Amino acid sequence: MRPANIVTAVADILAGIAISGFLGSEVANYLDHLLPVVCMCLATIGLYGGGVVFNDVMDAELDKVERPERPIPSGVISKTQAIVLGSYLLLVGILAAFTVGRVTGYLALGIAISALVYDKWGKHLPWGPVNMGLCRGLNLLMGISMVVPALHKYWWIGLIPVLYIAAVTAISRGEVHGGNTRTLRMTAICYALVYGTILALAALNGHIVAAIPFIVLFAIMINLPLFNAIKDPTGPNIGKAVKGGIIALVAMNAAWVAAFSTFPHALLVLILLPLSILMAKAFAVT
Repeated sequence: MRPANIVTAVADILAGIAISGFLGSEVANYLDHLLPVVCMCLATIGLYGGGVVFNDVMDAELDKVERPERPIPSGVISKTQAIVLGSYLLLVGILAAFTVGRVTGYLALGIAISALVYDKWGKHLPWGPVNMGLCRGLNLLMGISMVVPALHKYWWIGLIPVLYIAAVTAISRGEVHGGNTRTLRMTAICYALVYGTILALAALNGHIVAAIPFIVLFAIMINLPLFNAIKDPTGPNIGKAVKGGIIALVAMNAAWVAAFSTFPHALLVLILLPLSILMAKAFAVT
């Protein structure tokens, strides 16, 4: 299920909620805030977890050769058990999203379909990285859909995670056998566009001072392993760059929160970073 990655998916949702303005809206009581947010977090846990479980199901035969330590080829779990688990997780994710709203539920369906398409076909085709990025983009939009008018206004922000994850996924294809420096340099350009956009939006919202520390942290986390991989594009270095790109999603989402909400809210999201890093030491990330 890639627990460390699931934490970053929760951060996507929290960033989307901050962008929507839901945190600043008036509510009758505390539960009006808490329950929808919990359901959204549950939805993304189910959708991401189910998506990566089916990724391992689809790759079971290939993993016998390239990654025999994975749960299915190593015999820790059977393929049938994995299918049941993945189906259950996706169903929980979709149902939890529909409890928040119809638009949110439809976005969850889109995430589930995009994930399964990537697992079965996308990863083997040139448009695969964009397919994977679409899952993240829709996840951020699912958070924004907490306030539907905000979704109409900020739908285009969903393109930023698409670009970012497409870049990370593109370099991940060299994780086993090594990559090439051209792809890595293109990824560096995509990264710059991402944190440049967050910086510009923070400035437009008058939150530049609050957002800069999070943007700088995000840039450091993704660029250090990437530059090492550019110098020496071996499989292990590529793996570190991919892992860094995924874990840094928490910092990126904290930057989104700082750009649209408050510094304390951004710090609350950033608390997920050490949790994700600890989980990354115990469980697979890529």
